[in-house]
Amino acid sequence: MFLDVGRRRELYTDPWSATYDERVLALGRRSRRVAYVYDKAPDASTFRYRLFNMVEALEAAPELDISASWFTTADLRPTNAFVDRADVMVLCRAHYSHALERVIAQARARGTRVVFDVDDLVFDPRYAGIVGQSLDMKMSTEAEWDYWFAYMGRLGAALKMCDAGITTTRTLREQMQSCVPGLAVSVVPNFLNCLQMKVSDRLVSRKRAGHYRRDGMIDLGYFSGTPTHNRDLLVASPALSRIFDRFPEVRLRVVGFIELNEFLEPYRDRIELICLQDYVNLQPLIAGVEVNIVPLQNNLFTNCKSELKYFEAGIVGVVTVATPTEPFAQAIRDGENGFLAGAHQWEEKLCQVIGMLRDDPGSYEAMAEATVTDVAERYAWNTQASRIEAALFPSGSGRRDSDRAGRTRVAG
Repeated sequence: MFLDVGRRRELYTDPWSATYDERVLALGRRSRRVAYVYDKAPDASTFRYRLFNMVEALEAAPELDISASWFTTADLRPTNAFVDRADVMVLCRAHYSHALERVIAQARARGTRVVFDVDDLVFDPRYAGIVGQSLDMKMSTEAEWDYWFAYMGRLGAALKMCDAGITTTRTLREQMQSCVPGLAVSVVPNFLNCLQMKVSDRLVSRKRAGHYRRDGMIDLGYFSGTPTHNRDLLVASPALSRIFDRFPEVRLRVVGFIELNEFLEPYRDRIELICLQDYVNLQPLIAGVEVNIVPLQNNLFTNCKSELKYFEAGIVGVVTVATPTEPFAQAIRDGENGFLAGAHQWEEKLCQVIGMLRDDPGSYEAMAEATVTDVAERYAWNTQASRIEAALFPSGSGRRDSDRAGRTRVAG
């Protein structure tokens, strides 16, 4: 474990506290205006990455002359002031409803471009089975099947009403276009926000000042978040049990809701279980470990998930070992800024990084620094605005006007 990181809790409050009136006023500060709409109350997961971070990035780029603000379906009124002010309305994970249909109709009436943003393969009921299985759902009752078909079907219905799409990965873009042939879909990746980077910069500065000092133990970290990752952890668990046997100095830190499986339970005394954290206080917990592990089932659903676990660890100087799904294979150059481990390679790749830490800590430090540089260049909040602009305001109109009339109401 790294010695100079510390465990002092950061003072944190959710930064999305602006009132409805304040958010409407913020929308009108510049000549081009974007209203982001979320399907539920603000949260630290999809809302943070796909709305709050996007608004923050655009607001920090005055040269683009774009003002942006966020809203939720709870903000919807019989007449919506924010819709009348917007040139583009982005619906994020929005489920079809009469209220949503009305707000889309209002946007259509004033010529507002309507875009659907989604960060998971959850809009096409054809994949309900693989999604449920990947998320460790039993899918053994009629109620479970009804839930997932309804959940995904309503998202798909809303998607089909929109002029264009935005998503996080190339594979997910392909799936959106398969669901809605001809749809123009842009990729805007997830990225770090300003507060996340400020906290992370302080953490990595401490590590540098102490020359990456360690306590002699080697801590792996698994930052799962939710219990839906039980199947993912199982991918690496047999290898982890052998690593525990081979290297007595290895420990495992798990943050979030996870159940220790049969391979890990015998090593409970070497596993630190920490409850789910806010995203600011998660960064010190990541920064303290030497190796961030991201085992994933390698299927269509996981290949649509973004590489955020790579850049959340990389920005605090922690090396990642990950399953080579398409996003991680794009982000990680094996052996340069991390490691990629197929299902049969977890022990081998963990031994490589453990060997570096034991025998060549300078090489580990160089790799960690390469990762910090890579993440700062590709995933920093203040480098994303032009890419967001291109998705929101394409050079052409971006609309398929001949299709718009048929998209204002769900068929049948």
